[in-house]
Amino acid sequence: MKQVLLLLFIFICIGCKPKIDVIEPNAGEINPSHFVCLGGGEMAGYCNDALYYNGQEQSLGNLLAKQLKLVGGEDFSQPLMPESSVGISHNGLSKLILGYKTDCLNNSSLSPVRLATSGDLSALNTSVYNPSVSFGNWGIPGLKIPDVFSLNYSNPFYTRMQSSAGISILDESIFSNNATFFAIYLGVEDVLAFAKSGATTDSMTPLSGAIGLDFENSLSIILATLSGSGAKGVISTIPDVTQLPYFTTIPINSLDLDSANAHTLNSVYNPIGFDFVVGTNSFMIEDPSANAFGVRPLEDGERILLSTPLDSVKCFKMGSVFPFRSEFILTIDEINEIQTRINQYNAVIKNLAEQYNLAVVDTKEWYHGLNNGMVYNGSPINSSFVSGSVFSLDGITLTGRGNALLCNEFINAINSKYNANIPKVNALEYNAILFP
Repeated sequence: MKQVLLLLFIFICIGCKPKIDVIEPNAGEINPSHFVCLGGGEMAGYCNDALYYNGQEQSLGNLLAKQLKLVGGEDFSQPLMPESSVGISHNGLSKLILGYKTDCLNNSSLSPVRLATSGDLSALNTSVYNPSVSFGNWGIPGLKIPDVFSLNYSNPFYTRMQSSAGISILDESIFSNNATFFAIYLGVEDVLAFAKSGATTDSMTPLSGAIGLDFENSLSIILATLSGSGAKGVISTIPDVTQLPYFTTIPINSLDLDSANAHTLNSVYNPIGFDFVVGTNSFMIEDPSANAFGVRPLEDGERILLSTPLDSVKCFKMGSVFPFRSEFILTIDEINEIQTRINQYNAVIKNLAEQYNLAVVDTKEWYHGLNNGMVYNGSPINSSFVSGSVFSLDGITLTGRGNALLCNEFINAINSKYNANIPKVNALEYNAILFP
């Protein structure tokens, strides 16, 4: 009897087993066969302050192309650097790696260091153009929106892949590929150079004006051209660059003083109304509008840039006896100016996305979420410099893992807008910061 009851129980359990509907990958309403992407550093795979092979393989553009290939996309070509290359930065330097560095106090610690004494200049001077291969990735490190129209764009990251002199990026990316689907992540570089200079040089792209000089009209023409033959696409908003680790890693109140140094600074600054205590204090900065002496302490919310020479801070009184120059800090007014322009750019992006019926990725919200931290497949992810897994050693561009996470945001937007089911990337398969 017990055996009969046991068999009956098993049959009931089998009969009640829930069905799991598996949704097969599909392209929905898009045609991914000829995918083209246009953007700056993330799209290109610029990482650790350099363009190099492994970074390109883990670029936002290439990761998107891999996932689109699962739903009908074709082969995707990039202007790859040599596999053995040490990489090349905007300033001709090699890529950054994490290594041991000895400071002016003779203390050794892990720090970003250059892989080689110089970057791979020969790679920038060698054309990778091939008339039989159409590049799908038109991510150009440093690319601003007006640059897309320039017939004389001198950026070497572009000229190495250019078919011939006098051809704009827009013409190259459209006519060499006949795009059926596109992804755009532009606008970051239009504010970033200004922010990285401490708001001293490289002014931000004007919001409106002539095509090829402004943000709004230039972006509208880019989208009209790309979608003119019926191609669908996805476009991203712009993050608040002032929240990137490049601008947030060094605390403003990390001027640590002993009794003797506090006494020295008080003898200098007490006569003009500033006091220092033993322990932590705010650094001093140049500010011509502050007072007759043009100096003041940093205020809450202001930023010290990662470009600050820390040996000069530790051993030569920079930031205390000698206030930080403007190129190493962002004041509240400068931060507000940058954030206002970003908000204006994002309003334009959203309006144009609606006009051209594009999917929209809100990267501003995604980047902001990194500041609060998250857990991805059991692994903590946040915006902390080096340890957070997302940002590379330049404090601005993403690691391969960061690009994979951002790629999933693009996929979410595409799937939602175009009723697709493009599989997501397993971000843990891609590089975070590599420790020695």
